Amino acid sequence: MIGQRSTANGAHFAFTDRWGGVSAVPYDSLNLGGAVGDDPAAVTANRERAARELGRDPGRVVWMNQVHGREVAVVDRPWGDAPVPAVDALVTTRADLTLGVLTADCVPVLLADPVAGVAAAAHAGRPGMAAGIGTAVVETMITLGADPDRTTAVLGPSVCGKCYEVPAALREEVASVERAAYAETSWGTPALDVAAGVRAQLLRAGVRAVEGPTVCTRESADHFSYRRDRTTGRLAGYVWLDGDR
Repeated sequence: MIGQRSTANGAHFAFTDRWGGVSAVPYDSLNLGGAVGDDPAAVTANRERAARELGRDPGRVVWMNQVHGREVAVVDRPWGDAPVPAVDALVTTRADLTLGVLTADCVPVLLADPVAGVAAAAHAGRPGMAAGIGTAVVETMITLGADPDRTTAVLGPSVCGKCYEVPAALREEVASVERAAYAETSWGTPALDVAAGVRAQLLRAGVRAVEGPTVCTRESADHFSYRRDRTTGRLAGYVWLDGDR
């Protein structure tokens, strides 16, 4: 269920794999995405299972309406009945909240400065990376007192540069904005490395501790991959700070 978990001086980072849930094929089994065609009751049950496995309150996990952009929202409470904002990053100073990000090839980016008490979760697909979501989320964290040099960033399971084939013109377009994303597939065709692009943005923003990713979703049968399967579930990345649960 929890495929990867780590801590860093009072901050916690976790990523799910696809197992341990109740969803049926083709979302089998721990689908955490609510907008992919799965039974909503199954998604709710899966989200509760994952949060409980992490020792977190499912009702205080905050999600976002991800739109492949660079907008960031600062949150201090669950959304409740309010509309979930169309953003690709969340930032909080509340230890009683857990921030969540959904992916199935895009790069989940978890960040925290535990000294300042600031945590963030970001969704970095190709368009968002090209738009600078990595830079935007660090800039917002700084406004809340975070120090990039003290911040840890963890990049989770995502499609690797050797597997993310794109048209040559698209590679050139993206690489003209973020050269680090320029890549080639293992079979010799144009590709993009979104994680490398995000890493470059974080490093330029002053974040020195950037970990991962360690898993390519397209290559791993234990992870959801849109590029491999098209109709499939979503993985989740979670970040939270020590404090009230």
